[in-house]
Amino acid sequence: MDKSMQKYLDKAEVLIEALPYIQRFNRKIIVVKYGGSAMLDEELEKRVIQDVVLLKLCGFKPIIVHGGGKEISRWVKKVGKEPKFVNGFRVTDEETMEIVEMVLSKVNKKLVQLVEELGIKAIGISGQDGGLLKVTRKYADGEDIGYVGTVCDVEPKILFDLIEKDFLPIVCSVGLDNDFQAYNVNADEAACKIASAVNAEKLAFLTDIEGVYKNPDDPSTLIPELSAEEALGLIRDGYIEGGMLPKLKSCIHALENGVSRIHIMDGRIPHCLLLEIFTNKGIGTAILNDQECRYYHG
Repeated sequence: MDKSMQKYLDKAEVLIEALPYIQRFNRKIIVVKYGGSAMLDEELEKRVIQDVVLLKLCGFKPIIVHGGGKEISRWVKKVGKEPKFVNGFRVTDEETMEIVEMVLSKVNKKLVQLVEELGIKAIGISGQDGGLLKVTRKYADGEDIGYVGTVCDVEPKILFDLIEKDFLPIVCSVGLDNDFQAYNVNADEAACKIASAVNAEKLAFLTDIEGVYKNPDDPSTLIPELSAEEALGLIRDGYIEGGMLPKLKSCIHALENGVSRIHIMDGRIPHCLLLEIFTNKGIGTAILNDQECRYYHG
């Protein structure tokens, strides 16, 4: 057999490997939380959108939830302010909140454009639309950090309506309180709460790190698989800190509220989403409920 034919046979093998995963997740909702450096690299951004579009064309029902942390920080510095964080949450005064809404709206519509260019209908919304994200003010260890909200309720009807009409929803993480004041919401938390509300089969985080480490300074301590109980143990024992702390807490809450499996992976790896969903290779960290195993073999 010549080399050219072997190349095509190898491609066929990849497709066959993907078959049980397509069967498993066909017609299921998958939430993709998109953020980090991959949002600032145009080529990576296009590849992420290609991945999500392919999922939709394979019969999945994806929802993108995004933040814009690095871009927000860039604009905050432009107006002469220094970004400040407490326990992984951005301190958000009135001026910063205006920047948050401006940046997230800009990012949202760019993602819509990229999806539409690939022939899929997309609708960009914020957590303010249709009462999607209802929030209350968040405090960090008792400290007031401004217009930062924690999600207390999700009204998913607008998402179900869009999916039913064959749109791909793209959600930016801003919510409203009972007085209709807008609040900045941590995008990880928003993604987890939305995934629970729509009973998502899978939640995928595209981040700036390979996954969850027992020791963040030692890449060899990457943990490929965790249960919710094991994740709680890592937090309790002080192994998790910084931005990973609220992320992992939100993941545990999502697992306890109906989401079957959560994957944290490095969004800087081209097509990481396809590698995680369609192959037996697996990358990053999988956080599973007690009934799930990492790989599905039909």
